[in-house]
Amino acid sequence: MLEGQLQVLNALDVARTQWYHFKAIAIAGMGFLTDAYDLFCISMVARLLGRLYYTVPGADHPGTLPINVAVAVNGAALFGTLFGQLFFGWLGDHMGRKKVYGITLVLMIFSSFASGLSFGKTAKGVMAGLCFFRFWLGFGVGGEYPLSATIMSEYANKKSRGTFIAAVFAMQGMGILAGGIVALIVSAAFERKYKPPPFNVDPVASIPREADYIWRIVLMFGAFPAALTYYWRMQMPETARYTTLVAKNPRQAAEDMSKVLNVHLDAEEERVERLVRSERHKFGLFSREFASRYGIRLLGTTSTWFLLDIAFYSQNLFQKDLYFSVGWIPPTDEMSAIREVYLIARFSTLIALCGTVPGYCITVAFIDVIGRWWIQMMGFFFMTIFMFAIAFPYDHWNSKDHRIGFLILYGLTFFFANFGPNATTFVVPAEIFPARLRSTCHGISAAAGKAGAIIGAFGFLYASQEEDPSKRSHNYPSGIGKKKSLIILGVINFMGMLCTFLIPEPMGKSLEELAGEVDVDNAENYYKVIV
Repeated sequence: MLEGQLQVLNALDVARTQWYHFKAIAIAGMGFLTDAYDLFCISMVARLLGRLYYTVPGADHPGTLPINVAVAVNGAALFGTLFGQLFFGWLGDHMGRKKVYGITLVLMIFSSFASGLSFGKTAKGVMAGLCFFRFWLGFGVGGEYPLSATIMSEYANKKSRGTFIAAVFAMQGMGILAGGIVALIVSAAFERKYKPPPFNVDPVASIPREADYIWRIVLMFGAFPAALTYYWRMQMPETARYTTLVAKNPRQAAEDMSKVLNVHLDAEEERVERLVRSERHKFGLFSREFASRYGIRLLGTTSTWFLLDIAFYSQNLFQKDLYFSVGWIPPTDEMSAIREVYLIARFSTLIALCGTVPGYCITVAFIDVIGRWWIQMMGFFFMTIFMFAIAFPYDHWNSKDHRIGFLILYGLTFFFANFGPNATTFVVPAEIFPARLRSTCHGISAAAGKAGAIIGAFGFLYASQEEDPSKRSHNYPSGIGKKKSLIILGVINFMGMLCTFLIPEPMGKSLEELAGEVDVDNAENYYKVIV
């Protein structure tokens, strides 16, 4: 039984907030901005792809992606992300956080750029190439989840740890916003240059050949923010907790953190040797000991993230379909292909500005004040309330006079998703598991979330189709409609509230205390390292 933390770990816990914290947030956060941009920008151009590659000459309506193609285009990156979270989460606990961190960034840069170079002689060839590169893009994105969260949690002091991890995750909101802004600027520039007429005026001229560049530029832009941080990411030292507790090199950890904190730290090699030999450092992920100590926690983190992402991704990926349903965007016949991209990007940017980004910012400000548990519970509660408020009187919101009310409720749903479980499900798994399994458990939790995202994306695509053929996408099968789909999402949010009871409150505690790797009674006073 340990009597207290190692000096180097205690030094990190009590360190005042300083420059290296902000540098770590910027480096990890830029990767997360790229993640969100790459995953969500496809929703800005999906309808454009349908017009470009599936419009039939002489048809009365512009083309749309066949349902199987839409599922593949939207789902390829999500499937890649799921596998990347599991693989790189495991790899981060075996090779080290820093080494794997560089691999994921290179993969993201290459795949993001290659996605825009998906060429082919047929529509099928172009879509196949796009799906291939977006799968590998997602694979790289998947690694960012466990590695960014684990690195930030292991660098942070315990007083502000939640704020720092949430600040990294808040860059997801900036990535979603950036996706809308880039699509807005690119489409506006092309529309000003080529001035295409609406489809019902001139079907051929409404889809200019040059519009093919729009989706390619939007997708390829995601490579640039990631490339900007590669050098700085490679200069970061490995986290002291990995170097000491997993790699068993306390001398290197003390040397690295002495430079970072500008204070002398002892290596304590004998104590580290006793520590790693103790029984609590020997059991594996699939052992009975792990199940008894951390099984309920892992069930809590996986179930809440799974349920959250069903609702969150179905809303994000298919916002554009709701815009058409409530009449914010005119019928497709009354627009050109470029105008449609512009309007979808404009409303997506508005939703991000009004609901998504403010929710992330308030979470950063209050997560170490209110606590993770209460923010998550409150978020799921209000998501349930507002989703039902949209769903049950859905016909009411279809009226032109009530569209502002719909915008407010829909924006509030996003606000409480982000000032709520979308942030906390990312933060908590990085805090409550032992160092040698931390990245793996975060990867498992995140992969459960992406499984929910896949269900939400695919399920909502099919389920949200109306029974009336005139109100659903061309050639799509009948579903239960948007109203019933939104009711189901409200029920899922309520289930997330119940699963939140499985999660402990990590606020104000050291990572070793949360993982049960230190004697709580003596941990606080064993070392007094004031940095």
